[in-house]
Amino acid sequence: MKWKLLSVLFVAMLVLAACGGGGGDESSDDSGGDDTTTEEQEGMDEGNGDSGDSGGEMDSAAAEEAYQTNCSSCHGGDLGGGVGPALDSVGADYSEDEIVDIIQNGNGDMPAQDVDDETAQQIAGWLAQKQ
Repeated sequence: MKWKLLSVLFVAMLVLAACGGGGGDESSDDSGGDDTTTEEQEGMDEGNGDSGDSGGEMDSAAAEEAYQTNCSSCHGGDLGGGVGPALDSVGADYSEDEIVDIIQNGNGDMPAQDVDDETAQQIAGWLAQKQ
């Protein structure tokens, strides 16, 4: 009987943990730092920080998470480089479309990355802002 109770508690804990929105809390913390500043600057540049073109802005936490998952092992978690070159100012050298092309097709020693088009676009849009 005790193991049934423990099993029910364990399952309940898993369900609550899954519904806890851990990713949402992390993105709130991440967007409270540098991302908020970037979004505010973009909003000033564009004249509006609302919907419309803000889809990329709103997904900056998701783009950064995708970068951390797919790119940071070579380019560094802080964009500072490592095995691959630093990307902290890659937007000054490459457009968003060029970055998508590099992600999908590779460049020099960098192999093509196995990410879907949407993820490549998210990462490229986020990196293109780094100037």
